Amino acid sequence: MNKSKRPFTKSKRSFRRRLPPIQSGNRIDYRNMSLISRFISEQGKILSRRVNRVTLKQQRLITIAIKQARILSLLPFLNNQKQFER
Repeated sequence: MNKSKRPFTKSKRSFRRRLPPIQSGNRIDYRNMSLISRFISEQGKILSRRVNRVTLKQQRLITIAIKQARILSLLPFLNNQKQFER
């Protein structure tokens, strides 16, 4: 029945704040391939918001831009290059 006096102490670990992947000057657009390709995995999948470290609004814009680029065949829908390397 002897409870500690401070059960919920916050750990004082220092951490470096990561830089945001999208700066204010970068436009999220289907033509900006250098920006869009950072948010796609090696298999061609769109990476999640937690992996990307972007806001919800930015993730929505990224997803729309990637889909538009795929439709205009600027990006592949799938990246199955590993199958053909045998």
